[in-house]
Amino acid sequence: QVQLVESGGGLVQAGGSLRLSCAASARTTSGYAMGWFRQAPGKEREFVAAISWSGGNIYYLDSVKGRFTISRDNAKNTVYLQMNSLKPEDTAVYYCAADRPRPSEDWVPVLVKQYDYWGQGTQVTVSS
Repeated sequence: QVQLVESGGGLVQAGGSLRLSCAASARTTSGYAMGWFRQAPGKEREFVAAISWSGGNIYYLDSVKGRFTISRDNAKNTVYLQMNSLKPEDTAVYYCAADRPRPSEDWVPVLVKQYDYWGQGTQVTVSS
């Protein structure tokens, strides 16, 4: 079992920045791809960014490319989402997710159903 705890959300003005962190409680996240998703009121949960265990493969939602950066520190079992140039449409609850260990260290899932473990979410609100 893997427990995920997000932190770093909050209220920020448009154009501002936030850094989300997700700490995994497992002894190790070895082999786990990690991802960030978000869900706005009345909308489905959507993919934002994901990173392979190796860190060599990264994918982003088109609308966040160039503004958001996902990274991970495997020694700390932590994944980060640096969010710059935030827009009001980025307002949502942001969820951290972990896949189960896979044979390939470069595997990167991008669908909600491909992830096995989820955090409780952290609210990000961007005011205009």
